[in-house]
Amino acid sequence: MLKFKRLYAFMLQTFLPLFIMTLGICWFIVLMQFLWKYIDDMVGKGLSITVLGEMFFYAALSLIPMALPLAILFSSLMTFGNLGERFELLAMKSAGISLVRIMRPLIVLAGFISVGAFYFQDAVMPISQVKMWSLISSMRMKSPELDIPVGVFYNEIQGYNLYVKEKNSTTGLLKNLMIYNYSSGFNNATIIVADSGRLKMSEDKLFLVFTLYNGEAFQQNIKKQSASVQIKDAVPYRRESFGMKEILIEFDANFNRVDESFFQSQYIGKSLGSLDKFVDSVSVQLDSIRQLNSVAVYNSSYKRLLTGNMASGAESLAAEKISISMDSLFQSFDSQTKSNLLARTKASFENTKADYYFKGAVIGDESVKMRRHMMEWHTRFAISFACIMFFFVGAPLGAIIRKGGLGMPVVLSTIIFISYYCVNNIGSKMARDAVWPVWQGMWLSSIVFTALGIFITYKAVKDSALLNADTYLNTIKNILGTREMRKLQWKEVIMFTPRYYLLYVRLTNLADEAQEYIRSNRRWQNYMSYWEKAGRDAQAQHISDELEEIVEELSNSDHILILNKLIDFPIIKGYNLLPEASIKPRVSLAIGLFLPIGIPVYLITVYRRKLLFNDIRTIHKVSEELKDLIANITGA
Repeated sequence: MLKFKRLYAFMLQTFLPLFIMTLGICWFIVLMQFLWKYIDDMVGKGLSITVLGEMFFYAALSLIPMALPLAILFSSLMTFGNLGERFELLAMKSAGISLVRIMRPLIVLAGFISVGAFYFQDAVMPISQVKMWSLISSMRMKSPELDIPVGVFYNEIQGYNLYVKEKNSTTGLLKNLMIYNYSSGFNNATIIVADSGRLKMSEDKLFLVFTLYNGEAFQQNIKKQSASVQIKDAVPYRRESFGMKEILIEFDANFNRVDESFFQSQYIGKSLGSLDKFVDSVSVQLDSIRQLNSVAVYNSSYKRLLTGNMASGAESLAAEKISISMDSLFQSFDSQTKSNLLARTKASFENTKADYYFKGAVIGDESVKMRRHMMEWHTRFAISFACIMFFFVGAPLGAIIRKGGLGMPVVLSTIIFISYYCVNNIGSKMARDAVWPVWQGMWLSSIVFTALGIFITYKAVKDSALLNADTYLNTIKNILGTREMRKLQWKEVIMFTPRYYLLYVRLTNLADEAQEYIRSNRRWQNYMSYWEKAGRDAQAQHISDELEEIVEELSNSDHILILNKLIDFPIIKGYNLLPEASIKPRVSLAIGLFLPIGIPVYLITVYRRKLLFNDIRTIHKVSEELKDLIANITGA
């Protein structure tokens, strides 16, 4: 029991520093991504360091849940990759400790992190989100810091366009000024031209004061004219020459905070309980609105009129109304009446259409709000669950690849997290647009990667070569019929001398069996017969086993010619696509009856059997040649 406690302490001491480091890295990455996204709202506004620091603080708090799953994935990959690379994981398994037991303390730690992330999102994030978005809105509403460029028109002051040809950077004197004032409308625009001028801000930072020297002002006054005034009448205007003129322009340069109550009423500023209450109340409200709308549609329909007449006891009159042809009734009126009826009908349709569009818009807006609240509710659970899910992806994957450091773990973590992000965005969009139910869209990525985590964990526990490139290359070579070359080495010390007289007899039998196989299997194997045998070929398997035993014994020979000839024997293992022991004949037959799978497997087998025939012919040929070599060496 003591060694397991030491093991748990060792695993925690190995994991925690990497987790803290990777959390800082991931946190910094997502914070920089946030900065680049909203950089335009901060630059050029003259914001103080205090405001920027406050905004970054709340943004950093809001981004912790996003950084946590990536950090767990990254750190677990690095931890188990380092253990595998340093053979520490192999030593633990050699001591009889399973991978699941090695992962146990970190599983508990990931569970605590997941629970902590959930409570953090419910208690801290609503406050930080409200603070952050209120600051961002305040930054967007703040006027830009005044810095009039030279040689271009400057339009950052609302209602004004300024042009400065030259500017003295030392004295701040502006030369060759043009000011277009269209704050009262383009029809009452004022144009001011001055040789020079100065610009300063009022003490309360609510106004700009322009002091202009040696210039002219032109203003036209186009007021609302009566119908008696002809268009050809002259347009009044005013022209002014001045030696010095001061202009006062409204320009609020202060940083004014937006009221936070608006964001507190949104889904980002609510706890789980508030989200539940909002969804329940809006659901009841939408049900009531839909019920009222359905009653209104029924009351305005012809069905209600007809059923109402029938219910009142006027069955014959209702039957007469129903049997009346509307076309015949319409044609019985004169042209003026027809025109009036069509106009009234069209107006009625337009009013009904507009009414239902308005009602649909009301329902649509409320439905969107409800879905966003439901998405936020599921997101807080899904992100917390992702912490555990990514541990079961990263830890066994690190145990399989056995590569530590910042190389392979960084690449795999990036690929996995980008894939998770893409799948999560697809699910979120489907939930937001009401294509899927909200829970399906928000849990899509979790379902996909949970299945991936279970698969990778199973492979890691079974010590599967999941990411070994040679495994996949050999599989492809087997399917295509490309065999690896048989390799034999000269043995300097031979413990057992081959019994050539017995091997001669065995080679004779092997050659005869190969020839018999070629003779009896010239025709293609029947489709159903192949699946009844579960894809097995007992005769070919026996030839393969006998060949390997002969090669194993003859590899002890001290004759180089025999060793060179043994290399010519092919390796005929791996022709069966189906596992030889795990699939029973009944299960194999069921797979064969499922044609989308059975037919492709059968066609690949037919191709591979042709390659098998070639290998069997080679075995027969090499066996005869090897018999002659043994006969010459032994003098038989």
